[in-house]
Order: sequence, then C-alpha cells, then structure tokens
Amino acid sequence: MSTRLVGSIAATLVMVLAAGCGGSSEADGKVELSLGLFSDFGYDKLIEEYQASHSNIKIEQRKVKMEQHNTQLATQLAGGRGAADIVALEEGVVSQFRASKDKFVNLAEYGAKDLKDQWAGWKWNQGTADGGEFVLGLGTDMGSLGLCYRRDLFEAAGLPTDREAVAKLWPTWADYSKVADQFTAKTPNVKFVDTGRNVYKAILDQTEEGYFAKDDSYIAEKNDKVKTAFDTAAALGTKQQTGALEPFSQDWNVALKQGSFATTTCPAWALALIKAGAGDAAAGKWDVTTAPGGGGNWGGSFLAIPKQGKHPKEAYELAKWLTAPEQQKRIFKETGNLPSQPKVYQDAEVQATVNEYFNKAPVGKIFATSAESLKPTYRGTKDSKVGPVFATALTRVEQGKQPAADAWTQALKEATDAAK
Repeated sequence: MSTRLVGSIAATLVMVLAAGCGGSSEADGKVELSLGLFSDFGYDKLIEEYQASHSNIKIEQRKVKMEQHNTQLATQLAGGRGAADIVALEEGVVSQFRASKDKFVNLAEYGAKDLKDQWAGWKWNQGTADGGEFVLGLGTDMGSLGLCYRRDLFEAAGLPTDREAVAKLWPTWADYSKVADQFTAKTPNVKFVDTGRNVYKAILDQTEEGYFAKDDSYIAEKNDKVKTAFDTAAALGTKQQTGALEPFSQDWNVALKQGSFATTTCPAWALALIKAGAGDAAAGKWDVTTAPGGGGNWGGSFLAIPKQGKHPKEAYELAKWLTAPEQQKRIFKETGNLPSQPKVYQDAEVQATVNEYFNKAPVGKIFATSAESLKPTYRGTKDSKVGPVFATALTRVEQGKQPAADAWTQALKEATDAAK
C-alpha cells in the first residue's frame, strides 16, 4: 500500500503503542498478537472476524505514520524489544529490512514456500532473500499505476475528457509534458500536476533499475533513466506547471478541495485519499486512465514477523490468513487496495469493479491491466536514503530556489554520499 506513501501521511495513531516485546499470554489464556501498520490496510473487520473464529486470540492494531513506523521498527529490531508480533514492510524499504533478516522469522519454517504460487512472481521475490530460501514477508497489496485527472478542468482547457481519449494524449511522458503546455496555455491559473516529485517517481517506477543495479551497486550517476525522469519532472517545475506540493500532505488535501491542479499519478491505493481530500463536491469530476509509459508499481507491502515476538506460529497463521486470496479480494472491494495475487486481480468480479466517485471508472480493469504489464524496479538496500535526496532537489526547482541543472548536480553529490 507505498511509497504506500499516501497512506503514511493520512494515517493517525489509533492505538497506544504497547511497551515491551511483542505479544503476551494473558491470565485468561488468550494469546495476544500485535499488528504494526501504517495507514489503513483494511483489516478492521477482518480482525474482528478472525478473533470471533479464534477464541484464544486477541489482536491489537498499532497504526502510525509510515516514516515513524519505519524508524521505530529499525530501533526496535536493533534493541531487541518493542516490535509488534507482525509488522508491515512497505516495498520501498523492504530491501533495507531484508539486510536485517536475522532479526526476522524465516516464514519458510512455517510452510510459506508452499504459498509461493499465490502471488505475482515479482511480488513474491521482493519478499524473499537467499535465492528464495528465506521468506521475509507475505505480500499484501500492490500499487499498479494509473493517472487521475479532473474532467472539468480538462474541458475548460479544451482537452478531451473521455478517459480513452485522454490516454491517447500521452502514450509517453514526453507527450504528457506537451499536454501540460497545452493545458497551461488555456488555464494558466490552474496547475497541471500536483507535484513534480510524483511524476519523477512514476517514471522511475517504470524502470527495472533505478538508483541501484540488481547486484546492489549504486548506478544513479550513470543511469540515463534517472536523469530523464529528473529532467522531465524538473521541466514541469521550472515552467511552474506543478503545485510544488508535499505529496499527500494537508496542503495537498486543501489543493484537492480547491481544484488547484488537474492531474496526479495515482496507484490504486491513492484513490481513497483523493476522494477524502477532494470531498463529495468533486464526485464525478475526477476520472482515472492509464499512465504514460505503461504499467508501473508504486507501493504495496508485506507482513513480516520479528523474532522477538513470543508467538511466531500464531502470528504466521494470522499473516497467512490476512494475505490469503479471499481476504485480498474483500479488501479490494472495501478499500480499493489492489491485490498482489493474479488469481484475485484477474477475477471477473474484481475486473468488473467501477469507482462511482471517479466517474464510474473501470478501476478493476485499469489497475489489473497495469499490473499485468509492470516490471517492478529493483530496490537497493539504501534506496530509501537516496530517493528523498532527488525529491528534495525537485522541490527546490519547483519553488524557484535553484535551477534544475544545479539541483541535479547537488542531488547527485548528496545521493552518492547517502549510498555509501
């Protein structure tokens, strides 16, 4: 659910973090399991159901913002105490925690390898190490890409509004930039896109290698695809066609409500946040179409089990149930989080799903098609340290604080240091 970046910003602390290590056994004989999450994974009703059918299990959800979640988890793993019995690992940082696999239970010990064929091959591989012998986590959702746009603002700019016609406007990101120019010429008081940072990430998420090669060597300074993505996003910022917004922040929500920008890259999980930010008044004004450049993946997570927990077997059984095909389908229908299992996202009911708020867009088909064509980007162990450097550089460009060329040069230097 990603960079579920989106959910990390919107989430609030809904449970008090328990002190000490993992779960415990109460005097009444119940096994207590804690579930450490960021954002809304759609588990509330499922947990109630699981507890009802497992009278010996009591489950506590811990929800915090993603950055806080990741920082806390790293500290808890290093200190050997305080981690939840089951923890969510977002795909952007799973490689970072894979490097600390000795702190986690190898789920293969509980039979996880028998479940391998449930997931898309690339999704399964992201959650494993040692050539697949170590299973770090079971996949939850994934974030196949779409492009969300405001129909009314496109109409005001003299552009097509039909989602298929809009998709034909931008088969590539270069074409997307041309549409931005057309839009700005007609509606200069509205930004074409919320932030160049999301454009940059979307382009990178369509490449098999970004900052790091598959041998984990740092390649950003010689990877033309990184430079192309940066230049494309920076050009939008230089021409003041972006809102220069912090993605998924309160300012982003305000801009949504005010109709201040016309497009945003939207993985499946982002639809709920756009709806929440824009409000009921914008129902039917937003629509979804395919993203320039084809499929890509932004976000999605895994459920892993730290070794410090007292009930790894029970924790595994819960994680296995929460990520099973039946539950992934139910979560999609309730939250829109796209399943990471082909059997589920190819399901006729899933593919026939439309989103009323987004002008009855056939989101099941759009995101499933994107999922079929995507080739996930390799995430290096220090991806989460390098990525923010380029995002910050783009913000400086958008805010007019630094020319694009200088921002790139500075970002390369800082990223090289971060990758060491």
